Amino acid sequence: MNLARSAMKARLAKLPHPDDLPPVGNEDEEGEESDSLGSLPPGGGLGPPAMPRRTHFKPQKTPNPDFAPISAAGFFKEAAQVAVPSRALDFRVYHTPPAVGNATGTVMICHHGAGYCGLTFACFAKEVADLSKGECGVLALDARRHGKTTSTDGHDEDLSIGVLVDDLVALLKTMFPEPAEAPTFLFVGHSMGGSVVVQACPKLQEVKYRIAGVAVLDVVEGSAIEALPHMHSLLNARPDGFDSLEEAIEWHVNTNTIRNPTSARISIPSIFRHVPDAKVLPVYQWRTPLRSTAPYWTSWFTGLSSKFLAARTARILILAGTDRLDKELMIGQMQGKFQQAVVPGVGHMLQEDDPTRIAELLVEFWRRNERVVVGVKKVGDR
Repeated sequence: MNLARSAMKARLAKLPHPDDLPPVGNEDEEGEESDSLGSLPPGGGLGPPAMPRRTHFKPQKTPNPDFAPISAAGFFKEAAQVAVPSRALDFRVYHTPPAVGNATGTVMICHHGAGYCGLTFACFAKEVADLSKGECGVLALDARRHGKTTSTDGHDEDLSIGVLVDDLVALLKTMFPEPAEAPTFLFVGHSMGGSVVVQACPKLQEVKYRIAGVAVLDVVEGSAIEALPHMHSLLNARPDGFDSLEEAIEWHVNTNTIRNPTSARISIPSIFRHVPDAKVLPVYQWRTPLRSTAPYWTSWFTGLSSKFLAARTARILILAGTDRLDKELMIGQMQGKFQQAVVPGVGHMLQEDDPTRIAELLVEFWRRNERVVVGVKKVGDR
């Protein structure tokens, strides 16, 4: 489907255009924020391991050019602002359509975690395109109050799970209004985004969209809920902001929040906003301060395991390291209800830390479940 169609009310721009994905120094792009669900104990599924507390982060006098922001132009084919009046939102999406066309192709619909943005999937998107030889596309979005998605009525504070799910469903219906002409969707959700895609899946199936599978990245309901009481104290270890984007990127890399400097240089600028007249805080401040999302934490993860297992499609859970499964998932795994993969050597931001391996797992998952031989049971089918 052509994103430029007026019915979609989208304004497309090729990524190299400076208005969409500007190079370092553009305050509009810098005005996006980044956060992971903080420094949580291993197994929390919400963020990286706890980092050493820093009451004072000393900014560099001269920004380090090794951590300068870089454009995502080579990682997605296009960027778009898609107006969805029913949600009073103007969504930023990053899109690489399938080379075979929407009606016969598959698109991985990627939803980021809290505090991040669609560019967290930039390196992953390029790997998917390469590994699938263009047959599988990628669509990554910025959720409300994140990245370059903006509110048209000034009321986008609500980040409860039901609102986020309805946002995603409305966006996809706007971009692909005819289910028969739409690509097959393969949902990929990281952390909080895992809950969003799991719950969006049945809503779209009800109106006849084709779903090839759902992938949840590094979140387990049981350990996530257990970690929530520690969130506020752990967030105290995070700087309030930075004096340059280079410092923000370097901090994420040096603390192992993101272990892939190239990915960090693409994704981090969009999760900060530039406040040049800041009097107290540094001029680059988190766009979505995680503490402000606290009222919604429980809603994001409660019931995730049962909803994941109930999804009427193929299912895969990809974890960073050895996280313990809760009881429901343990039983489901023993019954063969989902595929599980553990990726060594990565942190919570596994799609950024090792985009090649995550792409390999999901392209293989797509091939097994979307191009399955008639009569062969899909992974997760009952």
